[in-house]
Amino acid sequence: MPKPGRPRRPLPLRDGVDPVRIRLADPGQGPRSIPEELRRRFPDRLAELEAALASGQVVTADGEAVTDATRRHRGMDVWTYRTPEPEIEVPFEIEILHRDDRLVVVDKPHFLATTPRAGHITQTALVRLRRDLGLEDLAPVHRLDRLTAGVLVFTVDPAHRAAYQDLFAARRVDKTYLAVAPAPDGTPRVRERSSRIVKTRGVLQAAEVDGQPDAHTRITLVATHDPEPGRGESGTPLGLYRLEPTTGRTHQLRVHMNALGSPILGDDLYPRVRTIEPGDFSGPLQLLAESIGFTDPISGDAREFTTRRTLESWPWGRAQGENPGNPPSAPATKSCML
Repeated sequence: MPKPGRPRRPLPLRDGVDPVRIRLADPGQGPRSIPEELRRRFPDRLAELEAALASGQVVTADGEAVTDATRRHRGMDVWTYRTPEPEIEVPFEIEILHRDDRLVVVDKPHFLATTPRAGHITQTALVRLRRDLGLEDLAPVHRLDRLTAGVLVFTVDPAHRAAYQDLFAARRVDKTYLAVAPAPDGTPRVRERSSRIVKTRGVLQAAEVDGQPDAHTRITLVATHDPEPGRGESGTPLGLYRLEPTTGRTHQLRVHMNALGSPILGDDLYPRVRTIEPGDFSGPLQLLAESIGFTDPISGDAREFTTRRTLESWPWGRAQGENPGNPPSAPATKSCML
């Protein structure tokens, strides 16, 4: 069932995108007419709003079309559609790793956000999958940063969603990532990083601060090689790292690698913020969600899902060619391409 505070939408998806929910002013604090309040609040979308009102696509939480005669009450919401702004298409496919009646597991490409946010609405894994698979109730169990590729798990049925989300909240999921970053001489094979990470709203970078640690990562240097011209710092070998977080703070892996003096290749935030032009899909962040494993809360079965992607800055694929994947631009073997 939907979680408290997340009411069931009274309108269906439109092209994979959720309708928007609008909280109205309480009675006596706004125009008596609900349509008039909406016209005053959204003058920049007046034509779209009028069309939605005329076609019955502005509705109450019960699904009743809003008119001038619709009575309001305290804490009342209405729902309608909002046409997303044009977006630059992310020119990479989502690959299906697994699908059953409870889960859809995918291999997300770099540059594709997990869920709609800010300027990324239609160009997100959630909207693409809902639209292409015809699964209106599809929802992510966890999230990957837009610039991170790899294994991403979705639930199909809302009735099962909480059980899988609780696995992640309770840290009963084994996750591994691969990253390519500098590996100066003397880099330890295995390191642990524990710190307190704070992400301030409106600030692009997260930061390590004093206080009780709330983020922990085990970092293993799998292999090294000399960088190709133009990659990595001059004269510094590159390393293929396996990262095993036991927590899930914002930007945790990127912050920890940077703090250890080995910022991940392609990182646009650490150690310093740099601007990437819209539509520039070159030089992806060399961070890949390699695997996810857990005991299924419904069936009790052991589940493990592994990416088929590789990191382009590592010439021999995962673990120096052991169980190699496919180049980032190539279809994964026996995968379903959307």
